[in-house]
Amino acid sequence: MQIYVVQKGDTLYGITRKTNVSVADLMNYNQLDPNLPIMVGQALIIDTEKASITVNGYAYPTISMDALLAMVPALSYLSIFSYQALPNGFVKLIRDYVSIQRARQNGVAPVFVLTNIGESGRFESELAHQILTQPEVQTVLMENCLSIMLEKNYTAINIDFEYIYPADLTLYNQMIERFTEFFHKAGFPIFTSLAPKRSKDQMGTLYEAHDYAFHGKTVDQVILMTYEWGYAYGPPMAVAPLPQVERILQYAVTEIPSEKIWMGIPNYGYDWTLPFDRQRPAKSLSNVDAVRLAQEKRVEIQYDPMSQAPYFYYRDEQGQLHVVWFEDARSIEAKMELVKKYQLGGISYWTVMTYFAPNRIIPMENFHIEKHITTS
Repeated sequence: MQIYVVQKGDTLYGITRKTNVSVADLMNYNQLDPNLPIMVGQALIIDTEKASITVNGYAYPTISMDALLAMVPALSYLSIFSYQALPNGFVKLIRDYVSIQRARQNGVAPVFVLTNIGESGRFESELAHQILTQPEVQTVLMENCLSIMLEKNYTAINIDFEYIYPADLTLYNQMIERFTEFFHKAGFPIFTSLAPKRSKDQMGTLYEAHDYAFHGKTVDQVILMTYEWGYAYGPPMAVAPLPQVERILQYAVTEIPSEKIWMGIPNYGYDWTLPFDRQRPAKSLSNVDAVRLAQEKRVEIQYDPMSQAPYFYYRDEQGQLHVVWFEDARSIEAKMELVKKYQLGGISYWTVMTYFAPNRIIPMENFHIEKHITTS
């Protein structure tokens, strides 16, 4: 596979002559709109015995079938987000039948995702604490989750508890051990989602109760949430800059078997109004919409070689300056090189709600995508 970066004076026809690829393939691989020009700096996908990896994609139950079906060739698992744990051990139900059915029909294994998201709509430390300090509630929670998984034909469970009180680390480890034993006995693999830690003793509520070594020896797979360095209320920067992502992996492989690690990849970017003001959050946008915005504004897409991510500046209708950071074929390819370098077990997209062709094409060009169920 090759990536071609549009130069001044390039046309679609000219690129096809240079690269010996058809216009149709060029447009299909890169989701090009025939009514909009290609832009200088835009990365285009041009084009062995491959290593095998697992590809997970998170999605809400509302995912469009078009987006799901476009991505299924490159997906092993679809993690449907999320069942929210309640303080009494029950869970908040979601309408996931259609997503489960369509995933299974296309050989993608549906994953039951359990979170400590509360009534606030955010991950709640106190909700996690209530569950962690009551073994009888955990028993009810496990049984309820298993009942739903059997009823709805799920294939695995993902525990995504975040912002756990640091003092609850041991209690969380104990809960993970109980869940692993329970679900393994029932025949289900268990995955956990972990915050992006640089070291064992990294401080902060997001990090301290996530014990890499314990999860690495206990559960089947861990999903590293290696994104959100650039975020809505933070200063403009790449969402998943490569040096920061690699720093997490360098630590992670010392605590977790590399084949158990799925590296998180963001499927989105942010649009910041300048000058940066924390009271004015950045707007999230899809990678496809980011390129479309650059085309509409007739601005050059630039690429930062340090963070390995694309960005561009533009002015809105009021003349206000903006900067957009997002992902493109080059940044996805760079992340695939990290998967190879650290011999990781796979990758995990947050999210696959919007179809972005490089997320399908580039992993498939670099790896054999494992499938864990047959079509049904």
